Amino acid sequence: MSAPAAVAEVRLESVTSSLRIQRPVRGVVVLVITGTDTGEFGDAPFVELATDIALGQFELFVDARESRGVALDVSGKWARFLAARRASLRRVNMLTGSRFVQLTANFVRDFAELGELMRIYSDRHAFEAALAASIAAASAERSLA
Repeated sequence: MSAPAAVAEVRLESVTSSLRIQRPVRGVVVLVITGTDTGEFGDAPFVELATDIALGQFELFVDARESRGVALDVSGKWARFLAARRASLRRVNMLTGSRFVQLTANFVRDFAELGELMRIYSDRHAFEAALAASIAAASAERSLA
C-alpha cells in the first residue's frame, strides 16, 4: 500500500502565531513560523508531518525569522518529535531572526541530540541558498527515478 500524497501547503493560524507547512518538491518540507507559538496548534504540525515521514527521508527547513518565540513546552515537544524521527530526517535547517529564537533552536538541537544534522542560520541568504540547493537536488533525484 502506498503512502498518501502530501498536500502542497497547509496553514495553521491563531491569534498569536501562524505556521505554514510548504512542500516545494517531494523530500523538502518548509515550515514558516511567525509570532509567538504558545502551543495553540497542539499536535497538528506533527500529524501533518507524519505524511512526509511516511514518504521517506526528507530535509526540513524551518523559517523562524518572523518568530518572536515559542513556549518552553512547545520547544520540548519539537525536540522530542525530531529526536524520535531522526532516521527520517536528511537534515534540519533553521533560520532564526533573534537571539532568543536562536537560543531556543540550540536547545532543540541539543535536547534532540541532532548535532550536525541540524544547522542553525542567522543569515537569510545562506538559508535560502541551502533551500534552493536542496530543492534542486530533490528535483534532479526525482527526474532520475
